[in-house]
Order: sequence, then structure tokens, then C-alpha cells
Amino acid sequence: MENNDLLSSALYLFAVVAILITLSKSLGLGSILGLLIAGIIVGPFSPGPILTENVSSVRHLTEFGVVLLLFVIGLEIQPQKLWSMRKEVFGLGSAQILVSGFLIFSYATLYAESWQVTLVLSLTFALSSTAFVMQILQEKGIVYSVEGKTSFSILLMQDLAVVPLLALVPIVAINGNITTSSEPIWQVILIALSSIMALILFGKYVVPKLLDYLAKHQNKDAFFFSVLTSVIFAAWAMEKAGLSMSLGAFIMGMILSSSKYHYQIRAYIEPYKGLLMALFFVAVGMSIDLKEMMNNPFTLLQHLVVIMGIKIVALFTIMVFVGYKRSTAISVSFLLAQSGEFGFVVFGAMKAVGAINNEIFIAGITIVSFSMLITPLVVKLSEKLAVKFDTTPIEIKSAYIPETQSQSVVIAGYGEVGRLTATMLEHANVPFVAFDNNAKRVELGEKEGRAVYYGELSHLDFITRIGLEKAQIVIVTIENHHTAANIISHLRNEYPALRILSRTRNMITRDLLIKHGVSWAMPESSEGALRLAAETLLGIGRSREEVIDILTYFRKNDYETINDLHGKIDNKI
Repeated sequence: MENNDLLSSALYLFAVVAILITLSKSLGLGSILGLLIAGIIVGPFSPGPILTENVSSVRHLTEFGVVLLLFVIGLEIQPQKLWSMRKEVFGLGSAQILVSGFLIFSYATLYAESWQVTLVLSLTFALSSTAFVMQILQEKGIVYSVEGKTSFSILLMQDLAVVPLLALVPIVAINGNITTSSEPIWQVILIALSSIMALILFGKYVVPKLLDYLAKHQNKDAFFFSVLTSVIFAAWAMEKAGLSMSLGAFIMGMILSSSKYHYQIRAYIEPYKGLLMALFFVAVGMSIDLKEMMNNPFTLLQHLVVIMGIKIVALFTIMVFVGYKRSTAISVSFLLAQSGEFGFVVFGAMKAVGAINNEIFIAGITIVSFSMLITPLVVKLSEKLAVKFDTTPIEIKSAYIPETQSQSVVIAGYGEVGRLTATMLEHANVPFVAFDNNAKRVELGEKEGRAVYYGELSHLDFITRIGLEKAQIVIVTIENHHTAANIISHLRNEYPALRILSRTRNMITRDLLIKHGVSWAMPESSEGALRLAAETLLGIGRSREEVIDILTYFRKNDYETINDLHGKIDNKI
């Protein structure tokens, strides 16, 4: 396939991906397996048309999808929530790396000559794929379950383990001698810690001020690109410091998690993350060389089975020992059995410094790639095994579940009406969260100590990302009825059972909102006129009971009386 024929290449790629994802999901194996197989088909090791020979460059480019994934996860985890996960991160995560790494090292010494090189390889194989695991958790809707929380905690510790692993790469050679170009490990760690502190300060004091300025001036395009630049800068800074790009993105996301803009930021980033993540899995599939596997199939298959088996047994044993249920231990250990995308980086770096030869490099890449390829099947097997130990439904709950998931009322707009509505709900001890695209109103809500966030509720991407699944009611207080109708239409399409209340100018605009799916709308002009008439009747001596009866008559069935009377008069005219 001609490289310069971009349109044909894109058509070929997306057609193959669409077909394979459809088949994979219809078999109950999720989308990842389909994406991997699609990558094999369009990759340089297939007999058919190929997209490119330069797979490593494609994979490196699409790794930005993993960066965006970790950034979005960071947006959901505030520092205090991360602190509540410290036992899982530093305790369970560290134990998994050390125990799995030691057992793999013990096995690998049967085949390797240099124990120094074997140690780095073993620790690398002990790490899992953040991209694969988090994507599977999202597809299954269990990110906030016990399994999801535990898996993420271990993955986070694995990202932190990148520091010593990358520090070890330049100090090993084929014969295990230390090279003269290596730096002391303490110096590498000091640089890494300093970079993390600098990034935290940048994300806490510089980025929010920039976003404040752009939001107040309604510069939406610059707002989006500033967020994207911040993520890229965080990834770049951590990579330069010898850390993983994903860790930098996660830190930036966690810093911005307490910002009033974090919902809008997520809505901006989510679509690009999904596309790049899909392309990342395709790129991994393109790295799978089936011919190389066939050259020495039994040895590579043996290594693959033993390494994944060691990781499963080690993590299962650790989790049961520290008190997890067997079903949970089975689910998590099988989910983290594969080796991660970080292996591509480590093996490439080791080959560059002469620590491993080309044969070991190809074998390592093949094992990592195939472990990812069979992960959906392994996870499917774990689900059947877990059911035998525990049939209790999974409870979607964790220490870092987004706060908006627990709010029963969502207010769209924090103007005069929205603010008064919030005051009444607060007085009645009803939990709520409010959104507005006016930065000054959001700032006012923050000063009042309320959950008011910046967001474009007229955008479908934003509506689907703010956690309305558990909301009981959405109150639309937007003055512009066209914008309100747009919001209501999106809400009704995405959440058919959701109760939506709204303000509106008059009976005409009320009818418009009803057509778009509002559950109930209050026409301000009609309600104002009723209140004026009621005060007039009270002023001329009518009893309060009689006035209430009259108001009830005109308000009954959502102002049906007013509609009927006005309709008869309009027809006569």
C-alpha cells in the first residue's frame, strides 16, 4: 500500500478495525482483542496489504493515548483519595513487583548468562499493562469496584517502579559490567523527585491561573489547547527525568482534580483519548510477529505460560494472604497477568546500550505482545473461576469514586435562578452539584462553599462525562431557551428515564422544551402573572382559600387551563 495514499490507508485501517471489533465483541471478548488482531492484519508481518514498516514509531506516537488515559484517571483521584489507597499502592503493589520479579528471575536464570541483565528483564516482565487493564475495567464498568481499585493501585506502583528500572538499564552490559556512562542511582532518583515536585508546583499554581484567564474571556479553543499543552508538558518533563510519560500525565490530572474545571477538561480530552487508545492497541498488534513465533514456538510458548503463570500465582497468594476474598484475588491476578507496554521501552533501551542482543530483544517483544493478545481470553477464564468462589454481585464502590456520582440533583446554570435553587436545596439538606460556563459565577459558587464547576452543558461530550447515571433530577435554569432546549435534548437522548425540570420564559417556549423532552417546565411570565393576580385578589378582600383555589385551577395539569383559554382566544382572532 502506497504510503502517500493517506485516504486509502485510513479506509483500509478503519474498515478492518470495525469488522474485527464487531466480531470480537459479538463473541463476548471485548474490543481489545479485535484491535490487536486488526493490528496483526495491517502490520508488516502479515501477507496482505500493510500500513507501514516503521511499527516502533507508530507505537510510540499512539502511546499518547495511554498518557491521556492516565490523565483522565488522575482527574478522578484527588490527593486525599490517593492517600486512602496508600496500603494498596505501596504495600500490595510493591509486594507484587518484588515477589513476581524474584520468581521470574529464578526461572530466567536457567537460560541467561548474566544475572544483572536477567534481573532487569525479570522486573520488566513483572509489570503489567496499564492501558489494557484500565480499558478492560472501563468496558466492564467495574473501574470503581474492589477489583478496579486494587488493580489500579498495583498499576500505579508499577508506574513508580519505572524510576529504578530505567536507572538500571544503562548500568548493565552483556557481561554484567557497569558502563562508564552510568549515573549513580541516588542521583537519578533525586532528579526524578525534583521533577515531580516542580511539576506539582506548575500544575497547582500556573495552570489554574491560565485556565481562569481563558475561561473568563470565553476563549474555548485556547482553553482546550492549554489543557492539552499541560498534559504534553507533564509527560515530556517526566520522560526527560527518566520517569514514564503516563506518570507525569497522572500527576497533572490529580493536581487538576480539585479544580472547578476538571469536568470540562475531561469532556475535552475523552474523545481524543478513546481514539488514540484504539490506535495504540492496533500498534501493539502490528508488533506481533507470528512468523517469529513459529520459528521457535515451543520455547516462546513455554516462557509465555510460565511468566504469566508466575504472576497469577504470586499475586493471588499475596492477596489471599493479606485478606482479600478468593474471587477478588482471582479476578485481579488474572487481569494483571500480561506484561506491559513499558517492556517495549526497556527492551529497546537495553538493546541500544548493548545489554541484550537482537534475539533476546525479539523474544522479549514477542512475549509481551502475545501476553497482551491472550489477555481478553485469560480474563474471560478468570470470570468463570471467580464465580465458583463468590456469586455475590459486584458493588460499584471505591475510595476514589467521583463525587458527582452520589449527588441526587444536578443544576444546569448558576445564575440568579440556579443560585436560589441551590440555596433551597442546601437548606433542605439535599445534595447537589451545579455547572455553569461563566467563570465568575463558578467562582462565586466556590466562595459560597458549594459544588459549582465550570462546564459547557450544551455539549454532548460533557453531559456524558459528568456522571448523571445516579442523578435523580436535573434542573435546567439556563435563561436562553435555545440553549436549554439543546441541553434537554441531549439529556433525554442519553438518559431516557431521567427527570428533567426547567425554567422557561412563557407558554410558547415551554411547549418547545416539552417537545425536546423536559419533564416539567415553569413559565416565568405565566407564573409571574398568576402571582400578580393573586395579590390583587387578596388586596380587594378575597379570602386566601379562594385565591389558592383559583391558582390551583390555572396551574392544574401543568398550566393546561391557561393553554386551553389562550388557544380558544387565538383561534377567534
